[in-house]
Amino acid sequence: MDTIGFEAHDHKGCVRDAIAAVEMHCAEHKLQFTPVRRRVLEILLSEHRAMGAYEILDILRDEGLGSQPPVVYRALDFLVTHGFAHKIERLNAFIACTHPGQNHTPAFLICRQCDAVAEAHAEPSKGMLGRAAADTGFVIEQAVVEAMGLCPKCCKGAANCA
Repeated sequence: MDTIGFEAHDHKGCVRDAIAAVEMHCAEHKLQFTPVRRRVLEILLSEHRAMGAYEILDILRDEGLGSQPPVVYRALDFLVTHGFAHKIERLNAFIACTHPGQNHTPAFLICRQCDAVAEAHAEPSKGMLGRAAADTGFVIEQAVVEAMGLCPKCCKGAANCA
């Protein structure tokens, strides 16, 4: 899987392909992809950044799709539960999954300067975390990997970037 978030790409194609993948997954698994759930995902996809629930709610309110927090929280819960979006704990925000419908463990690379977020693939059962778990007899069922740093854009001209 590729890292998406810091490089240029076909944005319209990205949004179109993600919505199509989610629609197909929902149809195959008999999940209700309601207009509000779809719109919340479209908002997250169109922004390609982590967004807070109230920021999303403001957009929904302006579009007449809901004005109460439970509307957006229910939609976000559905999207996160089914792997179509992820919660970025560090930012208390949400981001569209760049690999909807695929079984994977994401790692989030968060720019401390501009808050841009890229999603990469992680394998928590390997590396230092996997070794620590194996050494203690622990079985990793879920992991959230979030790394803070500088994105390529913010790194340009910065003294601490190689």
